[in-house]
Amino acid sequence: MTIEPLAFMSTMEKRIGLTSEDKSLLKSNEAWGLEVASEMADHFYAYLGRDPEMNAILNATEGRIHRLRETFVQWFHEMFTGMDDWGNGYAQRRWRIGVVHVQIGIGPQHVVPAMAVVVHEVGKKLKLSGKTEALQQSLGRICMIDLAFIEQAYVEVSRTAVLKETGWSEALFKRLITHGAASM
Repeated sequence: MTIEPLAFMSTMEKRIGLTSEDKSLLKSNEAWGLEVASEMADHFYAYLGRDPEMNAILNATEGRIHRLRETFVQWFHEMFTGMDDWGNGYAQRRWRIGVVHVQIGIGPQHVVPAMAVVVHEVGKKLKLSGKTEALQQSLGRICMIDLAFIEQAYVEVSRTAVLKETGWSEALFKRLITHGAASM
């Protein structure tokens, strides 16, 4: 049972507390978001590039880092625009970004601290630009939703692969995971 991205988005909005006020605030600052997106990509990839494992992944093929930077800039800006008011298109794109992270091997152990770097750096930029703390909180909420998509992609891809390879039922898989976790 793979997640349905729009349902996941809705659930995350409720859990994280992303409100219509947050969305309005983000939209009203979308030009600023685009203006700083490239700088945030610099921070993100500078952080990841210092790790030998990530540096190898980022530079595994010709032009990959360039394509990833372009995708980052677009992703960052989309947090402000919501694409389709944070609807199905936004959710589908975030799900796809998560799956790509899994495919190329960028794990949560890399993404989470790199996202923390972005949140920290954008916070400094917000202050320098005279932006409100409310905008920082709104941006933090949508960042956490986007991060949840990446993390959930790892769970879903792993679960689906195990079920397909073993023929196990969903119930058996969940039981094994629960028991395995209890023994750690």
